[in-house]
Amino acid sequence: MEIIIRPTTKVTGKVKLPGDKSISHRLAMLGAIASGKTEISNFASSQDCHSTLSCLHALGVPVEVTADHVTITGRGLDGLQAPHEALDAGNSGTTIRMLSGLLAGQPFSCTISGDASLQRRPMKRVIDPLFQMGAQIQAREDNFPPLTIKGGRLRPIRYVLPVASAQVKSAILLAGLFAKGETSVIEPSRTRNHTELALREFGADVKENGLEVSVMGRPYLRGIRAVVPGDLSSAAFFLVAATCVAGSELLIDEAGLNCGRRGVIDVLSAMGAEIEIFSQGQQGGEPIGRLKVQSAQLRGGKLAGEQIPGIIDEIPILAVLATQTENGLEIRDASELRVKESDRIRAVVDNLRGMGASVEEFPDGLFVPGRQKLRGGRIKTHGDHRIAMAFSVAGLMADGETVIEEAECAAVSFPEFYEKLRSVTIG
Repeated sequence: MEIIIRPTTKVTGKVKLPGDKSISHRLAMLGAIASGKTEISNFASSQDCHSTLSCLHALGVPVEVTADHVTITGRGLDGLQAPHEALDAGNSGTTIRMLSGLLAGQPFSCTISGDASLQRRPMKRVIDPLFQMGAQIQAREDNFPPLTIKGGRLRPIRYVLPVASAQVKSAILLAGLFAKGETSVIEPSRTRNHTELALREFGADVKENGLEVSVMGRPYLRGIRAVVPGDLSSAAFFLVAATCVAGSELLIDEAGLNCGRRGVIDVLSAMGAEIEIFSQGQQGGEPIGRLKVQSAQLRGGKLAGEQIPGIIDEIPILAVLATQTENGLEIRDASELRVKESDRIRAVVDNLRGMGASVEEFPDGLFVPGRQKLRGGRIKTHGDHRIAMAFSVAGLMADGETVIEEAECAAVSFPEFYEKLRSVTIG
């Protein structure tokens, strides 16, 4: 499916975001191994999160879905059942990596795989620690899906992550629930803590000491009621659109403001963005608030090192933003983008050049000069939702029409994206 984006004169109005993907995944998985019902409101509408629900259903977990509400009847720590066929994680790296942690503690073998894109994504960073805990995992070339996991009795470990990754940290902590004793993960830099917050909500014993987080095995987890905050990664596209289009003012309701996720707000604010946060509160241990963003001229700068894990998903839209800054934007230490749903560095570089922009590519990032005028063109998304959405925003500021190829891939994380974008743009 192709979508045509035309330039806009203003971004204005109000946006209610879909539920946060990362939080929805975690609540569903923990609800599956808790005792009693877990009721989740504003559950993410993304295909990725519904891949998680499908996998849990295949593992014998009763799942009821209505609109944005999900009810999961937990089976307890030892209640999952061997699936009749291979689990399908679709396009979701979060599903396959984190669910591997749960499967490592089960007394059966099963296979989990996904679509062609997911089968190209590396899994060794999850396989290695789970193997140390006692799971047996077979993978294509010892690294790629499909994964065949023979679970069983696990032992606790103290694991130092070689690369900061909330997904890998979470997989180890979830596996640690099935081990007798304390399992610890030490991060090289802080990543989002959705798993730690959710574990506490369900009743697990979680400790944090600097960059080390630990969970005690064999807890009694109880079902909860939770409301998922709005997805801040989805908000990033609207924050950038309203910042870059002159005369814009936009309100974003009930956005999740987790310290591990608000990096995009901090980065934009440091460059001069006009973003106001008010009506702050909490939902299920997660901070939320209302955002007001107005158009502004940004300076640009450099993003690298410990900043990158907290904004890794937002780099494609930040690269688009860079063309409109005063001094441009250099992004380094982001080689992780090479192994996402697409090679996002290459996809961003090629599409920016296709829109007439100058850009320099590095193995671990890129440099986009500022004060560039974009022209409409054909965007090759490579089936990557974040590329599709980032360059839809680019199309709002370009001369002429921009055609987004395979635009339907946005549904992986944000099925309502184009509808909501149209609702706040004026031709």
